[in-house]
Amino acid sequence: MLRFLTAGESHGQTLIGIIEGIPAGLELSSDDINHELARRQIGYGRGNRMKIEKDSVEITCGVRWGKTLGSPIGLLIKNKDWVNWSEKMSPDPSHADCILPETKPRPGHADLTGIIKYSHNDTRSVLERASARETAMRVALGAVAKKFIGVFGIQILSHVIEIGGVKSRVRKITLDNLIDLAEKSELRCGDKKAESMMKNKIDEARKKGDSVGGIFEVIVINVPVGLGSYSQWDKRMNARLAYAVMSIQAIKGVEIGIGFECAGKFGSEVHDGIYYNRKSRSFYRKTNRAGGIEGGITNGENIVIRAAMKPIATLYSPLDSVDIVTKKPFKASIERSDICAVPAASVVGEAMIAIEIANGFSEKFGGDSIDEIKRNYEGYIDYMKRI
Repeated sequence: MLRFLTAGESHGQTLIGIIEGIPAGLELSSDDINHELARRQIGYGRGNRMKIEKDSVEITCGVRWGKTLGSPIGLLIKNKDWVNWSEKMSPDPSHADCILPETKPRPGHADLTGIIKYSHNDTRSVLERASARETAMRVALGAVAKKFIGVFGIQILSHVIEIGGVKSRVRKITLDNLIDLAEKSELRCGDKKAESMMKNKIDEARKKGDSVGGIFEVIVINVPVGLGSYSQWDKRMNARLAYAVMSIQAIKGVEIGIGFECAGKFGSEVHDGIYYNRKSRSFYRKTNRAGGIEGGITNGENIVIRAAMKPIATLYSPLDSVDIVTKKPFKASIERSDICAVPAASVVGEAMIAIEIANGFSEKFGGDSIDEIKRNYEGYIDYMKRI
């Protein structure tokens, strides 16, 4: 079983992550992780924080001479902006009250609910951890999971299909071309015309002091049949993936396959016919409306997940709020923020999905080393050909 924890605040000294369950013998370096961190930081509409931070990871434990040990892997990312916040965010009580408390919660953020829940009197004690800065460590941990499942040919890609109501049209494009176009795009969009219109929408929001959200799609390729289970509610792969994606800050909706579109169609228009290829000795579908999962179990087709991200809660033309101390009406506080972070969210989505796929893979083909898992996996593939 894979599990992970993250720790750290947005303007704290470091972000820390631990991932447990990665088998021994996996080749892993900081370069593997830094590549993914760089992908998270790009994107048209990002804020000034990305001009400060150039994220790089330090592997602190669980790896020796470039190979995993089978023990928990510890990761560390230093926040470069810490030099400006070392007293304001210090754990040392001697620095208490060196900065005025934030008392004007932002609508749509965890500010108000957080101070009520944890009995704080300063929203900074909430927003620092609730911030999406935490996702940098999730991407780092997801990079480890990607490296693991990549050994078995599983690949994960993402692209943006909508920002601010502008939709991308890429239905006739091949996956290889889509990957290439998304990686070269500032918005991770495979439709250049739509990308230009999306940028205009982001510019419009910036001028208004506003923000925009959107929708991204994640596709998982070469997933074997059999990950997940129908036996219990929390073992269903679709449920686990939806949970993972919904845990990302600002995500408000998730669908798998054709998702909500199913509700308006006949069953014959929704379900995917089953066929058998005698040459490859495998079952397959000509369509993939199910999005690669049936009955909570992967069916061998590509997993297709889409997520809706709301506009970021921090607005430079802030909404009405109430001071938590005086109870007087005020405009909400302003934190340094992005206008649009949908492209970055798509990379975070890849990471969270990679972790859940790796978890399901470990459950199905479990072993303590990569070599043992390879033997189990190869035996399963042979079994599949004999069905």
